[in-house]
Amino acid sequence: MMESGGEIAQRHVLCRFKSDSGEIAGDIIDLPLSCTVPQLTEICNALLQSTNISYIFYANDTEITHSLEKTLNLSDLNTETVIDILYQQQAVFRVRPVTRCTSSMPGHAEAVISVCFSPDGRQLASGSGDTTVRFWDVDTQTPFRTCKGHTNWVLCIAWAPNGSKLASACKDGKVVIWNPENGAQIGKTLIGHKSWITALSWEPYHQNPDCRFLASSSKDCDVRIWDTVLCLCVRVISGHLKSVTVVKWGGLGLIYTASQDRTVKVWRAKDGVLCRSLEGHAHWVNTLALNTDYVLKMGAFDPVKDTQTQSQDFALRRYNEIISPIGDERLVSGSDDFTLFLWAPSKDKKPLNRLTGHQQLVNDVKFSPDGRIFASASFDKSIKLWEAKNGKFICTLRGHVQAVYVIAFSADSRLLVSGSADSTLKLWNLRERKLEIDLPGHEDEVYAVDWATDGSKVASGGKDKVLKLWQN
Repeated sequence: MMESGGEIAQRHVLCRFKSDSGEIAGDIIDLPLSCTVPQLTEICNALLQSTNISYIFYANDTEITHSLEKTLNLSDLNTETVIDILYQQQAVFRVRPVTRCTSSMPGHAEAVISVCFSPDGRQLASGSGDTTVRFWDVDTQTPFRTCKGHTNWVLCIAWAPNGSKLASACKDGKVVIWNPENGAQIGKTLIGHKSWITALSWEPYHQNPDCRFLASSSKDCDVRIWDTVLCLCVRVISGHLKSVTVVKWGGLGLIYTASQDRTVKVWRAKDGVLCRSLEGHAHWVNTLALNTDYVLKMGAFDPVKDTQTQSQDFALRRYNEIISPIGDERLVSGSDDFTLFLWAPSKDKKPLNRLTGHQQLVNDVKFSPDGRIFASASFDKSIKLWEAKNGKFICTLRGHVQAVYVIAFSADSRLLVSGSADSTLKLWNLRERKLEIDLPGHEDEVYAVDWATDGSKVASGGKDKVLKLWQN
């Protein structure tokens, strides 16, 4: 029995390898359709003259998980078609899924509102409705220091990217800087806001390794820039008409703010001048995420070597690796209008995309550490995944039975953990787009989740006043 010429020809396909940023590696290659991911990896490493680097491959916007044959639509192919195979380098290290609660640490007298690992993942801090900030010893999984200085609920905390200090802010509008080594207050309390503080963001390490300046946003409609050495407010940024819900200090010398006045504003960090106002949302803007958030949070910590490099050049190089494929910082805003907008905020006041699909307000948005995807969590009990470069919808992760409050990625971008009003954490496998493991244990709503940058631990806290650590 004879096969037709077309059938024979279609056992092979012409391909070329292309990077995220569009650079072509080598010439066009004639590949068999049976070519698998390990074989593609070998070819790609040979073309790029690299060794043992693992990649994710895409053809026609679809990830190649097994072979070319299983990914490509064979009916659309002819012998002249050249298929672009997009390659993306994967994290050098692999984070193992957390599977169990290794400790429950009581101590706070009210709800735990925020939990945050230090940039190197070795220290842990929490802020609570009991007016205290606590530092915890991650190795012995016991309380280390209790810091008293606030007179009202501690609403947010933020580590300086060099790990040398922690800022906390409360419902009375005060900011306090703490020394994580001994739990002592550094300098005097920063007073100026007339209402409660909604977010804190430090100046990036690659712009100032001393991490001297801090931005705070408040319900009083203002953003303040503080000199944490002189303990003074050096600038007040005014322009929003209602409560400022979040502030992000980006890596390009810009500060991004979102507000209940339905706008996102872009300010020049050095003098507080308004660059542009991003409009489109029909209700309060609750949350902002930058594709560079994760590397800015890490400062000069290198999770591959598990060391703090103390190198400004290293921090800048890693920052540039995230923005170089698209040449820009990307910003996502999430709102009470159930939508998200994707922006290129340093260049344009028009959104790149409006993302719909959530049936309730959007609570939290986070970019993956490699900057390639972002996830949104909503009161509609779901999490949605989107492509960072264009906002294209990837999939919905369902499993929570009440509102999803908070999400955090693993350092290798392969896993996501979520905390919910249903009192559980859930761990999601992003390659397979499914629930990896259910993590019950809290007795009430989970408000805060963080995944250590070294990948080893997840911390969570909530209404039951208990801080929990989860490990493999």
